Amino acid sequence: MKNRPLAALLLPGVLAGCVSGAALEADVAAYQDPKAGFIPVFAGSAQATGKRTVWVQSQEEALELRREIKSLVVQKLVGADTAVQVALLNNKGLQAAYANIGIDAADVWQQMLPQNPTVSVGVLGIGAPEMLLFRAIEGMVTTNLQAMYTRERRVELARMKFEQTQLKAVEETLRLAADTRRAWIRAVSANEVVAYLNQGQAAADAASELAKKLGESGAMPKAAQAREHAFYAELTGQLAEARLNAKLAKEELARLMGLWGSELDFSLPNKLPQLPKSLRSGAAIEAEALRNRVDLKIALLELELAAKAFGLTNATRYLTDLELISGVEIEQEVETEYELNGGHLDERKERKLVMTPQLEFEFVIPIFDSGQARLRKAELAYLKAANLVAERAVNVRSEARSAYTSYRARHELARHYKSNVLPLRQSIEEESLLTYNGMITNTFELLADTQAKISTLLLSVSAKRDFWLADADLNAVIFGPGSGASAGSAAAPEMAESGGSPH
Repeated sequence: MKNRPLAALLLPGVLAGCVSGAALEADVAAYQDPKAGFIPVFAGSAQATGKRTVWVQSQEEALELRREIKSLVVQKLVGADTAVQVALLNNKGLQAAYANIGIDAADVWQQMLPQNPTVSVGVLGIGAPEMLLFRAIEGMVTTNLQAMYTRERRVELARMKFEQTQLKAVEETLRLAADTRRAWIRAVSANEVVAYLNQGQAAADAASELAKKLGESGAMPKAAQAREHAFYAELTGQLAEARLNAKLAKEELARLMGLWGSELDFSLPNKLPQLPKSLRSGAAIEAEALRNRVDLKIALLELELAAKAFGLTNATRYLTDLELISGVEIEQEVETEYELNGGHLDERKERKLVMTPQLEFEFVIPIFDSGQARLRKAELAYLKAANLVAERAVNVRSEARSAYTSYRARHELARHYKSNVLPLRQSIEEESLLTYNGMITNTFELLADTQAKISTLLLSVSAKRDFWLADADLNAVIFGPGSGASAGSAAAPEMAESGGSPH
């Protein structure tokens, strides 16, 4: 009789032990690592960007990384590749995205562990006079059998969500790399615009000064003088705006790189790189994008998760809660005996403990909710995920085609300015200088041709900037997260229209 209550108490522990042991410890250990799941993120990011990234989790790592960042940027000329590398190492928002990997790893770890049993102890009949302290003690252990039954499926769902989080971390890394490269291109392009507007202002200043002297001598009417002065004033305003744009563009780049304080003491080139001599091949651009796009892989995992969730919902459609309750009740009983002693009747009471094992099953009877609504929701969630995957695949193909079309067209346009328009403007300026030296044309004609050349230079800078932005977008649509802002979204810089005319 004594063994029966003991067996009843140990039954939940025996059931829980079915999912423990060496195999469980080995599985759990992979998710207990502080940087569990980061190696695929590191490898996927390196493949797409050629740069390394880190997951900082200690003060020592942060200090070492800060020293490395300073060695890369402080009082240095920062190129595009360096800017991207610094952003991947130093951006705190990216570190927050990496923290989600650890959170989901801990979730898998938690799902692998058996659910803790619930223990309840009750004392009945406290202070009963005939029982001294209590009448009975009741102890129960409750184990959720349904949780044990669905454990493997829940662990599988948690693992898939963990894989999805890894891919999302890769996507965030690639997005940051693409945004940083675009910011660098815009910042350097802004510097180049400032340089050319400085040249234009010098020419406008000369024209304005000459107009003033000619006006003082009476050789130039006031209206013509005013036109030259207005042109110089307008160009001065445009130069101030261009300098502001250059500062703001550099600040945006510094923000993406995660720089502050003394780390802001870095400089950027004054010109964008020259156009490449050869272009990428677009023969298999769609297949390459479908093979490598991270957001498409995330959508496919979402579809698989929906399918697994649908199966779990179907498995628990009727029984939403099933519990095993086992325990023992220890009850005090008082037995009274009477004995005749010398003509007196003596009363003798004897207390003894009676142990009674208990075993219960508790479940919900699906009278009103048969689980059809939950099953329908899970089914529609799967259909939704399937349609989103199909849509994403179509969009990836379209984005790849559009990005490659823009890439080639922007290159042709930039090359047109460099090879055709700029040489013509250069030739016009040289001929104007010759005729000016021969006293055939006047100073204002020479200055007007110089100003026209600078306007063409600004258009050339805009075309070159748009090509390099298209190049960054093309890499983004191949690996992810997709095309960013349109390469030609920024307005092309223009000089004020010259008020000078032949005199």
